[in-house]
Amino acid sequence: MSAQFETKIDFTNPIWNRDTWARIQGDLNPENQKFGDVRGVILGVKPNEKTKELCGFEAFLATRLVPQEDGTIRRLNKEVIFYTNPRTGEIIEEWTNPWTGENVKVVQVANDPFNYTISEWLILAPEDFGGDKNVKPKKIPLIFPWHQMSPTHLSLSTDMHLYYPNAMNPEKWVRESSGAMVQVSEMMRYCAPIAEIENPELTSVSFTGTWNRITPWMPWMLMGQEPGHTLYVGSMTGGPDHSVISPRALAYAEKNYPQFLSAPTEDYGPSISSLEIFARTQEPAPPRETA
Repeated sequence: MSAQFETKIDFTNPIWNRDTWARIQGDLNPENQKFGDVRGVILGVKPNEKTKELCGFEAFLATRLVPQEDGTIRRLNKEVIFYTNPRTGEIIEEWTNPWTGENVKVVQVANDPFNYTISEWLILAPEDFGGDKNVKPKKIPLIFPWHQMSPTHLSLSTDMHLYYPNAMNPEKWVRESSGAMVQVSEMMRYCAPIAEIENPELTSVSFTGTWNRITPWMPWMLMGQEPGHTLYVGSMTGGPDHSVISPRALAYAEKNYPQFLSAPTEDYGPSISSLEIFARTQEPAPPRETA
């Protein structure tokens, strides 16, 4: 396959931004998959106290890019987040809440699919992800903040800040829901080699980087509308096969989520958030027992 894409570095060109971002996220040859891997810790932030380390996480994505006739690129994707013991790396099924002392069941994240379109216009979120679908979004040229960090590498920043209705009604999900609205931010930094970006023979570009996420308490933590939030702090990379995934996460997925070890081959949907999946697959927790 001979994919056509812009390789001449021009931070102000939306087409170059589109093509380079796509090559970092995936592979413009739709016969190829790309896997992303993220590992880190989750911190608990509450007012008037020091931040707590709550648990670790290991996440991976299986992505396929499908170039469209109009120049846009469909990003077909599956993703998981497994929660871990931050000291041993062991994937956990139960977790003790440090504020309440309660032992709770952990619900891993498994989103299939989580697709969206990459274009020369800025896409803030997947089209099926909350909000009023009758309102047409403003078209903003896709121009990211890039920095040349060294003679050999560029740094790409992609930040997203969302505020949308919560799929988990707090009247039903008394202990799980953080409230009527959800406030989420994701801050990603990609560091990619200039030589690969400028190489017209490479349909995919390697990267390392960081992934930080600010989000309400995970619903399985049973924190309800308690003031505060969680902060994910992680390092990420990507590659063409399972070798980028941690051995522990790979073994856990092979046993429990084998369908997530390959990217979608067709464009199906809808794409929904992990909160919506939780609401569809779980039941509200009973009231907490008091002494």
